Amino acid sequence: MTDKPNSQASKQDERPVLTTRQGHPVRDNQALRSVGERGPATLENYQFIEKITHFDRERIPERVVHARGAGAHGWFEAYGKIGDEPASNYTRARVLNETGVKTPVFVRFSTVIGGKDSPETARDPRGFAVKLKTVEGNWDLVGNNLKVFFIRDAIKFPDMIHAFKPDPVTNRQEPWRFYDFVSQSPEALHMVTWVKSPWGIPANYREMEGSGVNTYKLVNDAGVAHLVKFHWQPKQGVRNLTSQEAAAIQAGDTGHATRDLYEAIERGDYPEWEFCVQIMSDGDHPELDFDPLDDTKRWPEDQFPLLPVGRMVLDRNPDNFFAETEQSAFGTGVLVDGIDFSDDKMLQGRTLSYSDTQRYRVGPNYLQLPINAPQQGARARTNQRDGQMAYYVDDAGGNKHINYEPSGLGGLREADRNGKEYHQWVEGHLGRYQTSRTLDDYRQAGDRYRTFEDWERDDLVKNLADDLRQCPEPIALRMVWHFWHCDEDYGRRVAEAAGIDLARAKALPPLPGKAAPHQVRQAATYTDGAREGVERETEVSK
Repeated sequence: MTDKPNSQASKQDERPVLTTRQGHPVRDNQALRSVGERGPATLENYQFIEKITHFDRERIPERVVHARGAGAHGWFEAYGKIGDEPASNYTRARVLNETGVKTPVFVRFSTVIGGKDSPETARDPRGFAVKLKTVEGNWDLVGNNLKVFFIRDAIKFPDMIHAFKPDPVTNRQEPWRFYDFVSQSPEALHMVTWVKSPWGIPANYREMEGSGVNTYKLVNDAGVAHLVKFHWQPKQGVRNLTSQEAAAIQAGDTGHATRDLYEAIERGDYPEWEFCVQIMSDGDHPELDFDPLDDTKRWPEDQFPLLPVGRMVLDRNPDNFFAETEQSAFGTGVLVDGIDFSDDKMLQGRTLSYSDTQRYRVGPNYLQLPINAPQQGARARTNQRDGQMAYYVDDAGGNKHINYEPSGLGGLREADRNGKEYHQWVEGHLGRYQTSRTLDDYRQAGDRYRTFEDWERDDLVKNLADDLRQCPEPIALRMVWHFWHCDEDYGRRVAEAAGIDLARAKALPPLPGKAAPHQVRQAATYTDGAREGVERETEVSK
Protein backbone atom coordinates (compact mmCIF):
# COMPACT_ATOMS: atom_id res chain seq x y z
CA MET A 1 0.00 0.00 0.00
CA THR A 2 1.27 3.51 -0.78
CA ASP A 3 0.81 6.83 0.99
CA LYS A 4 0.76 5.26 4.45
CA PRO A 5 1.68 7.65 7.25
CA ASN A 6 5.27 7.42 8.40
CA SER A 7 5.21 5.64 11.75
CA GLN A 8 8.35 7.55 12.79
CA ALA A 9 6.39 10.81 12.46
CA SER A 10 4.07 9.73 15.25
CA LYS A 11 6.46 10.74 18.02
CA GLN A 12 4.51 13.13 20.19
CA ASP A 13 7.28 15.75 20.52
CA GLU A 14 7.73 16.04 16.74
CA ARG A 15 4.10 16.55 15.82
CA PRO A 16 2.52 20.00 15.32
CA VAL A 17 0.07 21.13 18.00
CA LEU A 18 -3.66 20.95 17.18
CA THR A 19 -5.31 24.40 17.34
CA THR A 20 -8.70 26.00 16.86
CA ARG A 21 -9.32 28.01 13.70
CA GLN A 22 -8.40 31.06 15.75
CA GLY A 23 -4.95 29.54 16.35
CA HIS A 24 -5.55 28.66 20.01
CA PRO A 25 -3.78 25.48 21.17
CA VAL A 26 -6.24 22.66 21.89
CA ARG A 27 -5.31 21.08 25.22
CA ASP A 28 -8.21 18.62 25.37
CA ASN A 29 -9.79 17.33 22.17
CA GLN A 30 -11.55 14.39 23.83
CA ALA A 31 -14.40 15.89 25.84
CA LEU A 32 -16.95 18.68 25.89
CA ARG A 33 -16.93 21.11 28.78
CA SER A 34 -19.63 19.94 31.14
CA VAL A 35 -20.86 20.34 34.68
CA GLY A 36 -19.33 17.27 36.25
CA GLU A 37 -18.49 13.98 34.57
CA ARG A 38 -22.04 13.25 33.45
CA GLY A 39 -23.00 16.72 32.23
CA PRO A 40 -24.92 18.66 31.20
CA ALA A 41 -22.81 20.36 28.56
CA THR A 42 -22.65 24.16 28.52
CA LEU A 43 -23.48 26.62 25.74
CA GLU A 44 -20.09 28.34 25.95
CA ASN A 45 -18.34 25.27 24.50
CA TYR A 46 -16.56 27.50 21.96
CA GLN A 47 -14.07 24.86 20.82
CA PHE A 48 -16.84 22.32 20.21
CA ILE A 49 -19.22 24.81 18.57
CA GLU A 50 -16.51 26.06 16.20
CA LYS A 51 -15.55 22.48 15.36
CA ILE A 52 -19.02 21.03 14.87
CA THR A 53 -20.51 23.98 12.97
CA HIS A 54 -17.59 23.96 10.53
CA PHE A 55 -18.04 20.20 10.15
CA ASP A 56 -21.75 20.67 9.41
CA ARG A 57 -20.85 22.89 6.43
CA GLU A 58 -18.26 20.64 4.81
CA ARG A 59 -20.42 19.40 1.92
CA ILE A 60 -22.64 21.11 -0.64
CA PRO A 61 -25.39 20.23 -1.18
CA GLU A 62 -25.70 16.61 0.00
CA ARG A 63 -25.70 15.62 3.64
CA VAL A 64 -22.24 15.32 5.16
CA VAL A 65 -23.31 11.92 6.49
CA HIS A 66 -26.35 9.81 5.61
CA ALA A 67 -26.28 11.15 2.04
CA ARG A 68 -27.61 7.97 0.41
CA GLY A 69 -31.17 7.37 1.54
CA ALA A 70 -34.70 6.22 0.78
CA GLY A 71 -37.95 7.30 2.42
CA ALA A 72 -41.59 6.34 2.86
CA HIS A 73 -44.78 7.65 4.47
CA GLY A 74 -46.90 5.80 6.98
CA TRP A 75 -48.45 5.99 10.41
CA PHE A 76 -47.81 5.21 14.06
CA GLU A 77 -50.36 3.90 16.56
CA ALA A 78 -49.76 3.68 20.31
CA TYR A 79 -50.91 0.77 22.45
CA GLY A 80 -51.50 3.14 25.40
CA LYS A 81 -49.30 0.94 27.58
CA ILE A 82 -45.63 0.51 28.32
CA GLY A 83 -45.37 -3.18 28.99
CA ASP A 84 -48.25 -3.98 31.35
CA GLU A 85 -48.58 -0.46 32.77
CA PRO A 86 -50.47 2.56 31.42
CA ALA A 87 -48.08 4.70 29.38
CA SER A 88 -49.21 7.70 31.45
CA ASN A 89 -47.31 6.26 34.43
CA TYR A 90 -44.13 7.20 32.58
CA THR A 91 -44.95 9.97 30.11
CA ARG A 92 -47.53 12.64 29.40
CA ALA A 93 -46.73 12.59 25.67
CA ARG A 94 -50.09 12.22 23.93
CA VAL A 95 -48.57 10.34 20.99
CA LEU A 96 -47.66 7.47 23.35
CA ASN A 97 -50.87 7.59 25.42
CA GLU A 98 -53.77 8.02 23.01
CA THR A 99 -55.01 4.81 21.40
CA GLY A 100 -56.96 4.65 18.15
CA VAL A 101 -55.00 7.60 16.70
CA LYS A 102 -52.89 7.08 13.58
CA THR A 103 -50.10 9.66 13.75
CA PRO A 104 -48.62 10.44 10.31
CA VAL A 105 -44.93 9.56 9.95
CA PHE A 106 -42.19 9.94 7.38
CA VAL A 107 -39.19 7.63 7.66
CA ARG A 108 -35.83 8.03 5.97
CA PHE A 109 -33.42 5.09 5.86
CA SER A 110 -29.83 5.69 4.86
CA THR A 111 -26.21 4.63 4.81
CA VAL A 112 -23.77 6.80 6.77
CA ILE A 113 -20.39 7.27 5.12
CA GLY A 114 -20.89 7.03 1.35
CA GLY A 115 -22.14 9.76 -0.99
CA LYS A 116 -25.54 9.97 -2.67
CA ASP A 117 -24.60 7.44 -5.35
CA SER A 118 -22.72 4.98 -3.14
CA PRO A 119 -23.85 1.32 -3.04
CA GLU A 120 -26.42 0.25 -0.47
CA THR A 121 -24.48 -2.96 0.11
CA ALA A 122 -21.74 -1.04 1.93
CA ARG A 123 -20.57 -2.30 5.31
CA ASP A 124 -21.81 0.68 7.24
CA PRO A 125 -24.36 1.53 9.95
CA ARG A 126 -27.80 2.37 8.56
CA GLY A 127 -29.69 5.50 9.51
CA PHE A 128 -33.24 5.05 10.78
CA ALA A 129 -34.88 8.49 11.13
CA VAL A 130 -38.59 8.84 11.95
CA LYS A 131 -40.59 12.08 11.85
CA LEU A 132 -43.86 11.69 13.78
CA LYS A 133 -46.28 14.53 13.04
CA THR A 134 -48.18 14.44 16.32
CA VAL A 135 -51.10 16.65 17.40
CA GLU A 136 -48.62 18.45 19.65
CA GLY A 137 -46.08 19.11 16.91
CA ASN A 138 -43.28 17.10 15.36
CA TRP A 139 -41.24 14.48 17.17
CA ASP A 140 -38.09 13.35 15.38
CA LEU A 141 -36.49 10.10 16.51
CA VAL A 142 -33.16 9.98 14.73
CA GLY A 143 -31.07 6.84 15.11
CA ASN A 144 -29.38 3.86 13.49
CA ASN A 145 -30.06 0.19 12.89
CA LEU A 146 -27.56 -0.86 15.58
CA LYS A 147 -28.18 -0.04 19.22
CA VAL A 148 -24.74 1.44 19.97
CA PHE A 149 -22.31 3.91 18.41
CA PHE A 150 -18.54 4.33 17.94
CA ILE A 151 -18.04 7.27 20.32
CA ARG A 152 -19.66 8.73 23.45
CA ASP A 153 -18.68 12.41 23.23
CA ALA A 154 -19.91 14.66 20.42
CA ILE A 155 -16.65 16.56 20.16
CA LYS A 156 -15.14 13.43 18.54
CA PHE A 157 -17.77 13.14 15.80
CA PRO A 158 -15.95 15.17 13.11
CA ASP A 159 -12.74 13.22 13.81
CA MET A 160 -14.55 9.89 13.55
CA ILE A 161 -16.24 10.76 10.26
CA HIS A 162 -13.02 12.17 8.80
CA ALA A 163 -11.26 8.89 9.65
CA PHE A 164 -14.03 6.81 8.07
CA LYS A 165 -14.48 8.98 4.96
CA PRO A 166 -12.12 8.74 1.95
CA ASP A 167 -8.50 9.81 2.37
CA PRO A 168 -8.18 13.52 1.46
CA VAL A 169 -5.19 12.67 -0.77
CA THR A 170 -6.19 9.40 -2.46
CA ASN A 171 -9.98 9.88 -2.23
CA ARG A 172 -10.22 6.23 -1.19
CA GLN A 173 -11.59 4.70 1.98
CA GLU A 174 -8.46 3.23 3.48
CA PRO A 175 -8.74 0.58 6.24
CA TRP A 176 -5.70 1.96 8.05
CA ARG A 177 -7.47 5.29 8.60
CA PHE A 178 -10.47 3.56 10.18
CA TYR A 179 -8.34 1.36 12.44
CA ASP A 180 -5.92 4.15 13.30
CA PHE A 181 -8.83 6.04 14.88
CA VAL A 182 -10.39 2.94 16.45
CA SER A 183 -7.07 1.73 17.87
CA GLN A 184 -6.86 4.95 19.89
CA SER A 185 -10.53 4.82 20.93
CA PRO A 186 -11.31 1.60 22.87
CA GLU A 187 -14.91 2.70 23.35
CA ALA A 188 -15.41 1.93 19.62
CA LEU A 189 -14.59 -1.79 20.01
CA HIS A 190 -18.20 -2.74 20.73
CA MET A 191 -19.51 -1.04 17.58
CA VAL A 192 -16.63 -2.41 15.49
CA THR A 193 -17.53 -5.95 16.60
CA TRP A 194 -21.08 -5.36 15.37
CA VAL A 195 -20.21 -3.59 12.11
CA LYS A 196 -17.53 -6.05 11.00
CA SER A 197 -19.86 -9.00 11.61
CA PRO A 198 -22.76 -9.87 9.26
CA TRP A 199 -24.83 -7.35 11.23
CA GLY A 200 -22.80 -4.64 9.45
CA ILE A 201 -24.66 -5.19 6.16
CA PRO A 202 -28.47 -5.32 6.55
CA ALA A 203 -30.15 -7.21 3.73
CA ASN A 204 -32.54 -4.31 3.11
CA TYR A 205 -34.37 -1.57 5.01
CA ARG A 206 -37.53 -3.57 5.73
CA GLU A 207 -35.73 -6.37 7.57
CA MET A 208 -33.70 -4.07 9.77
CA GLU A 209 -33.92 -2.97 13.38
CA GLY A 210 -33.89 0.66 14.43
CA SER A 211 -32.70 2.37 17.58
CA GLY A 212 -32.67 5.91 18.91
CA VAL A 213 -29.16 5.05 20.26
CA ASN A 214 -29.18 8.07 22.57
CA THR A 215 -30.62 8.04 26.08
CA TYR A 216 -33.68 10.27 26.51
CA LYS A 217 -36.10 10.83 29.39
CA LEU A 218 -39.80 10.17 29.70
CA VAL A 219 -41.62 12.65 31.96
CA ASN A 220 -45.10 12.11 33.43
CA ASP A 221 -47.73 14.57 34.68
CA ALA A 222 -46.15 14.64 38.12
CA GLY A 223 -42.81 15.75 36.66
CA VAL A 224 -41.17 12.40 37.43
CA ALA A 225 -38.56 11.35 34.86
CA HIS A 226 -37.21 7.96 33.76
CA LEU A 227 -34.27 7.29 31.47
CA VAL A 228 -35.38 5.64 28.24
CA LYS A 229 -33.97 3.97 25.12
CA PHE A 230 -36.18 3.74 22.00
CA HIS A 231 -36.15 0.74 19.62
CA TRP A 232 -37.91 -0.35 16.41
CA GLN A 233 -38.29 -4.13 15.98
CA PRO A 234 -39.26 -5.26 12.42
CA LYS A 235 -42.25 -7.57 12.16
CA GLN A 236 -40.63 -8.94 8.98
CA GLY A 237 -37.72 -10.30 11.05
CA VAL A 238 -34.05 -9.33 10.78
CA ARG A 239 -31.87 -10.42 7.87
CA ASN A 240 -28.27 -9.51 7.14
CA LEU A 241 -25.70 -10.22 4.42
CA THR A 242 -22.20 -11.64 4.42
CA SER A 243 -19.55 -9.82 2.40
CA GLN A 244 -19.86 -12.40 -0.37
CA GLU A 245 -23.64 -12.04 -0.56
CA ALA A 246 -23.35 -8.24 -0.61
CA ALA A 247 -20.75 -8.35 -3.40
CA ALA A 248 -23.00 -10.54 -5.53
CA ILE A 249 -25.91 -8.09 -5.13
CA GLN A 250 -23.73 -5.02 -5.74
CA ALA A 251 -22.48 -6.49 -9.02
CA GLY A 252 -25.95 -6.00 -10.47
CA ASP A 253 -27.64 -3.33 -8.34
CA THR A 254 -26.14 -0.53 -6.23
CA GLY A 255 -29.56 0.59 -5.00
CA HIS A 256 -31.14 -2.73 -4.06
CA ALA A 257 -32.50 -1.55 -0.67
CA THR A 258 -34.25 1.48 -2.18
CA ARG A 259 -35.80 -0.73 -4.86
CA ASP A 260 -36.86 -3.35 -2.30
CA LEU A 261 -38.62 -0.79 -0.10
CA TYR A 262 -40.34 0.94 -3.02
CA GLU A 263 -41.56 -2.27 -4.65
CA ALA A 264 -42.80 -3.78 -1.38
CA ILE A 265 -44.97 -0.74 -0.68
CA GLU A 266 -46.23 -0.58 -4.27
CA ARG A 267 -47.42 -4.20 -4.12
CA GLY A 268 -49.12 -3.64 -0.76
CA ASP A 269 -46.58 -5.55 1.32
CA TYR A 270 -46.37 -2.80 3.92
CA PRO A 271 -43.41 -3.09 6.29
CA GLU A 272 -44.22 -2.85 9.99
CA TRP A 273 -42.19 -2.31 13.15
CA GLU A 274 -43.09 -2.64 16.81
CA PHE A 275 -41.97 0.34 18.87
CA CYS A 276 -40.35 -0.67 22.16
CA VAL A 277 -38.64 1.08 25.04
CA GLN A 278 -36.16 0.19 27.74
CA ILE A 279 -36.70 2.10 30.97
CA MET A 280 -34.39 2.85 33.87
CA SER A 281 -34.84 5.07 36.89
CA ASP A 282 -33.25 8.50 36.51
CA GLY A 283 -29.86 8.61 38.18
CA ASP A 284 -26.17 7.70 38.02
CA HIS A 285 -26.63 3.94 38.55
CA PRO A 286 -23.22 3.29 40.13
CA GLU A 287 -24.13 -0.42 40.39
CA LEU A 288 -23.60 -0.74 36.61
CA ASP A 289 -20.16 -1.14 35.03
CA PHE A 290 -21.14 1.43 32.41
CA ASP A 291 -22.82 4.81 32.41
CA PRO A 292 -26.38 4.49 31.00
CA LEU A 293 -25.74 7.75 29.13
CA ASP A 294 -22.84 6.13 27.22
CA ASP A 295 -23.91 5.53 23.60
CA THR A 296 -21.21 2.89 23.09
CA LYS A 297 -22.97 0.56 25.54
CA ARG A 298 -26.17 -1.49 25.48
CA TRP A 299 -28.54 -1.74 28.39
CA PRO A 300 -28.64 -5.49 29.21
CA GLU A 301 -32.05 -6.72 28.16
CA ASP A 302 -32.31 -9.24 30.99
CA GLN A 303 -32.22 -6.26 33.40
CA PHE A 304 -33.99 -3.70 31.19
CA PRO A 305 -36.36 -5.61 28.86
CA LEU A 306 -37.82 -4.28 25.63
CA LEU A 307 -41.35 -3.14 26.44
CA PRO A 308 -43.86 -2.73 23.55
CA VAL A 309 -45.33 0.78 23.17
CA GLY A 310 -46.88 0.90 19.69
CA ARG A 311 -46.47 0.00 16.05
CA MET A 312 -45.50 1.75 12.83
CA VAL A 313 -46.59 0.86 9.30
CA LEU A 314 -45.18 2.34 6.06
CA ASP A 315 -47.82 2.32 3.33
CA ARG A 316 -47.05 5.10 0.82
CA ASN A 317 -44.07 5.96 -1.35
CA PRO A 318 -43.02 9.60 -1.90
CA ASP A 319 -44.46 11.36 -4.94
CA ASN A 320 -41.11 13.05 -5.58
CA PHE A 321 -37.75 11.89 -4.24
CA PHE A 322 -36.15 15.33 -4.05
CA ALA A 323 -39.10 17.23 -2.59
CA GLU A 324 -39.70 14.66 0.12
CA THR A 325 -36.83 12.25 0.77
CA GLU A 326 -33.92 14.52 -0.11
CA GLN A 327 -35.35 17.64 1.52
CA SER A 328 -36.62 15.84 4.61
CA ALA A 329 -34.83 17.18 7.66
CA PHE A 330 -34.54 15.60 11.09
CA GLY A 331 -33.16 16.77 14.41
CA THR A 332 -32.60 15.04 17.74
CA GLY A 333 -33.81 18.17 19.54
CA VAL A 334 -37.30 17.93 18.01
CA LEU A 335 -39.21 16.54 21.00
CA VAL A 336 -42.78 16.77 22.27
CA ASP A 337 -43.93 17.43 25.82
CA GLY A 338 -43.39 14.31 27.93
CA ILE A 339 -40.15 13.34 26.15
CA ASP A 340 -37.04 15.19 27.29
CA PHE A 341 -33.27 15.31 27.01
CA SER A 342 -30.87 13.40 29.19
CA ASP A 343 -27.31 14.56 29.76
CA ASP A 344 -26.06 12.14 27.10
CA LYS A 345 -23.17 14.12 25.59
CA MET A 346 -23.72 12.68 22.12
CA LEU A 347 -27.40 13.65 22.27
CA GLN A 348 -26.59 17.20 23.35
CA GLY A 349 -24.00 17.62 20.62
CA ARG A 350 -26.25 16.08 17.94
CA THR A 351 -29.10 18.39 18.97
CA LEU A 352 -27.03 21.41 17.93
CA SER A 353 -25.44 19.76 14.91
CA TYR A 354 -28.43 18.14 13.20
CA SER A 355 -30.67 21.19 12.99
CA ASP A 356 -27.71 23.42 12.19
CA THR A 357 -26.88 21.14 9.27
CA GLN A 358 -30.42 21.41 7.91
CA ARG A 359 -30.43 25.22 8.10
CA TYR A 360 -27.25 25.22 6.07
CA ARG A 361 -28.15 22.42 3.65
CA VAL A 362 -31.82 23.21 2.93
CA GLY A 363 -32.07 26.77 4.27
CA PRO A 364 -33.27 28.59 7.40
CA ASN A 365 -36.91 28.02 6.39
CA TYR A 366 -36.60 24.26 5.87
CA LEU A 367 -39.48 23.74 8.29
CA GLN A 368 -41.86 25.53 5.89
CA LEU A 369 -41.47 22.67 3.40
CA PRO A 370 -44.49 20.34 3.54
CA ILE A 371 -42.36 17.25 4.22
CA ASN A 372 -40.95 18.90 7.36
CA ALA A 373 -43.84 21.06 8.55
CA PRO A 374 -45.99 19.88 11.47
CA GLN A 375 -49.49 18.67 10.67
CA GLN A 376 -52.18 21.32 10.22
CA GLY A 377 -53.59 21.06 13.74
CA ALA A 378 -50.15 21.84 15.16
CA ARG A 379 -49.16 24.53 12.65
CA ALA A 380 -46.16 26.59 13.63
CA ARG A 381 -46.81 30.11 14.90
CA THR A 382 -43.60 31.98 15.60
CA ASN A 383 -42.19 35.48 15.52
CA GLN A 384 -39.35 34.33 13.30
CA ARG A 385 -39.35 36.12 9.95
CA ASP A 386 -37.67 36.28 6.57
CA GLY A 387 -34.50 34.45 5.59
CA GLN A 388 -33.68 32.54 2.44
CA MET A 389 -36.66 30.88 0.70
CA ALA A 390 -39.36 32.14 3.06
CA TYR A 391 -42.65 31.77 1.21
CA TYR A 392 -45.25 32.46 3.88
CA VAL A 393 -45.53 34.37 7.13
CA ASP A 394 -46.53 32.42 10.22
CA ASP A 395 -49.97 33.08 11.65
CA ALA A 396 -49.26 35.92 14.07
CA GLY A 397 -52.54 35.81 15.95
CA GLY A 398 -54.41 38.23 13.72
CA ASN A 399 -51.93 41.12 13.87
CA LYS A 400 -49.03 40.71 11.48
CA HIS A 401 -47.53 44.02 12.60
CA ILE A 402 -46.58 42.40 15.92
CA ASN A 403 -43.60 40.08 15.43
CA TYR A 404 -42.48 40.17 19.05
CA GLU A 405 -43.69 39.02 22.48
CA PRO A 406 -44.93 40.28 24.90
CA SER A 407 -47.25 42.86 23.41
CA GLY A 408 -50.38 44.60 24.66
CA LEU A 409 -51.65 45.08 21.08
CA GLY A 410 -52.13 41.48 20.02
CA GLY A 411 -49.74 39.01 18.50
CA LEU A 412 -48.81 35.70 20.03
CA ARG A 413 -48.83 34.69 23.69
CA GLU A 414 -47.19 32.02 25.76
CA ALA A 415 -48.99 28.69 26.19
CA ASP A 416 -50.73 27.91 29.46
CA ARG A 417 -48.29 26.39 31.91
CA ASN A 418 -50.19 23.20 32.63
CA GLY A 419 -48.55 20.23 34.28
CA LYS A 420 -45.54 20.04 36.53
CA GLU A 421 -42.31 20.96 34.79
CA TYR A 422 -39.44 18.53 34.95
CA HIS A 423 -36.59 20.00 37.00
CA GLN A 424 -33.14 18.54 37.41
CA TRP A 425 -30.72 19.72 40.09
CA VAL A 426 -27.36 20.47 38.49
CA GLU A 427 -24.15 21.43 40.23
CA GLY A 428 -20.50 20.64 39.74
CA HIS A 429 -17.15 21.97 38.61
CA LEU A 430 -17.05 23.14 34.99
CA GLY A 431 -14.40 21.28 33.03
CA ARG A 432 -13.71 18.58 30.45
CA TYR A 433 -14.51 15.09 31.70
CA GLN A 434 -14.26 11.63 30.24
CA THR A 435 -16.30 8.83 31.76
CA SER A 436 -14.55 6.88 34.48
CA ARG A 437 -16.66 3.75 33.84
CA THR A 438 -14.78 2.11 30.98
CA LEU A 439 -14.77 -1.58 31.98
CA ASP A 440 -17.50 -2.34 29.47
CA ASP A 441 -15.47 -0.84 26.62
CA TYR A 442 -14.02 -4.36 26.51
CA ARG A 443 -16.66 -6.46 28.30
CA GLN A 444 -19.60 -5.70 26.01
CA ALA A 445 -17.50 -6.27 22.87
CA GLY A 446 -16.38 -9.62 24.32
CA ASP A 447 -19.96 -10.50 25.25
CA ARG A 448 -21.06 -9.75 21.72
CA TYR A 449 -18.27 -11.93 20.25
CA ARG A 450 -19.15 -14.89 22.49
CA THR A 451 -22.85 -14.62 21.71
CA PHE A 452 -22.36 -14.72 17.93
CA GLU A 453 -23.03 -18.01 16.23
CA ASP A 454 -20.00 -19.83 14.81
CA TRP A 455 -20.63 -18.62 11.25
CA GLU A 456 -20.94 -15.03 12.46
CA ARG A 457 -17.63 -15.24 14.34
CA ASP A 458 -15.99 -16.74 11.23
CA ASP A 459 -17.27 -13.86 9.10
CA LEU A 460 -16.23 -11.26 11.69
CA VAL A 461 -12.68 -12.64 11.95
CA LYS A 462 -12.30 -12.83 8.17
CA ASN A 463 -13.48 -9.24 7.67
CA LEU A 464 -11.16 -7.89 10.36
CA ALA A 465 -8.19 -9.89 9.09
CA ASP A 466 -8.73 -8.71 5.51
CA ASP A 467 -8.66 -5.13 6.77
CA LEU A 468 -5.73 -5.45 9.17
CA ARG A 469 -3.49 -6.94 6.48
CA GLN A 470 -3.76 -3.54 4.77
CA CYS A 471 -2.79 -1.57 7.89
CA PRO A 472 0.65 -0.47 9.11
CA GLU A 473 2.04 -2.92 11.67
CA PRO A 474 1.64 -0.63 14.74
CA ILE A 475 -2.08 -0.25 14.04
CA ALA A 476 -2.58 -3.97 13.40
CA LEU A 477 -0.74 -4.92 16.59
CA ARG A 478 -2.77 -2.48 18.67
CA MET A 479 -6.06 -3.75 17.26
CA VAL A 480 -5.13 -7.36 18.14
CA TRP A 481 -4.20 -6.13 21.63
CA HIS A 482 -7.69 -4.63 21.96
CA PHE A 483 -9.47 -7.72 20.64
CA TRP A 484 -7.45 -9.99 22.96
CA HIS A 485 -8.53 -7.91 25.95
CA CYS A 486 -12.16 -8.26 24.80
CA ASP A 487 -11.81 -12.04 24.54
CA GLU A 488 -8.66 -14.19 24.25
CA ASP A 489 -10.13 -16.31 21.46
CA TYR A 490 -11.22 -13.15 19.61
CA GLY A 491 -7.69 -11.71 19.63
CA ARG A 492 -5.99 -15.03 18.88
CA ARG A 493 -8.19 -15.81 15.86
CA VAL A 494 -7.81 -12.33 14.35
CA ALA A 495 -4.03 -12.48 14.83
CA GLU A 496 -3.76 -15.90 13.19
CA ALA A 497 -6.00 -14.95 10.27
CA ALA A 498 -4.17 -11.68 9.63
CA GLY A 499 -0.65 -13.09 10.15
CA ILE A 500 0.02 -10.86 13.18
CA ASP A 501 2.40 -11.86 16.00
CA LEU A 502 0.07 -12.34 18.97
CA ALA A 503 2.91 -12.34 21.51
CA ARG A 504 4.11 -8.93 20.28
CA ALA A 505 0.58 -7.58 20.37
CA LYS A 506 -0.02 -8.80 23.94
CA ALA A 507 3.26 -7.22 25.05
CA LEU A 508 2.12 -3.70 24.10
CA PRO A 509 1.63 -1.28 27.01
CA PRO A 510 -1.78 0.30 27.63
CA LEU A 511 -2.62 3.36 25.57
CA PRO A 512 -1.10 6.57 26.98
CA GLY A 513 -3.55 8.41 29.18
CA LYS A 514 -6.02 5.52 29.31
CA ALA A 515 -6.51 2.99 32.07
CA ALA A 516 -5.40 -0.58 31.43
CA PRO A 517 -8.43 -2.69 30.52
CA HIS A 518 -9.72 -5.25 32.97
CA GLN A 519 -9.61 -8.62 31.29
CA VAL A 520 -13.05 -10.17 31.32
CA ARG A 521 -13.08 -13.96 31.36
CA GLN A 522 -16.26 -15.75 30.52
CA ALA A 523 -17.03 -19.31 29.51
CA ALA A 524 -17.77 -19.87 25.85
CA THR A 525 -21.05 -21.60 26.72
CA TYR A 526 -24.09 -19.75 28.03
CA THR A 527 -27.23 -20.75 29.75
CA ASP A 528 -30.31 -19.84 27.76
CA GLY A 529 -31.03 -17.01 30.18
CA ALA A 530 -27.53 -15.54 29.93
CA ARG A 531 -27.54 -15.80 26.15
CA GLU A 532 -30.88 -14.01 26.03
CA GLY A 533 -29.57 -11.36 28.41
CA VAL A 534 -26.65 -10.53 26.15
CA GLU A 535 -29.04 -10.59 23.20
CA ARG A 536 -30.33 -12.97 20.64
CA GLU A 537 -33.49 -11.17 19.65
CA THR A 538 -34.03 -12.27 16.11
CA GLU A 539 -32.94 -14.81 13.53
CA VAL A 540 -30.36 -13.64 11.03
CA SER A 541 -29.82 -15.12 7.61
CA LYS A 542 -27.34 -17.94 7.37
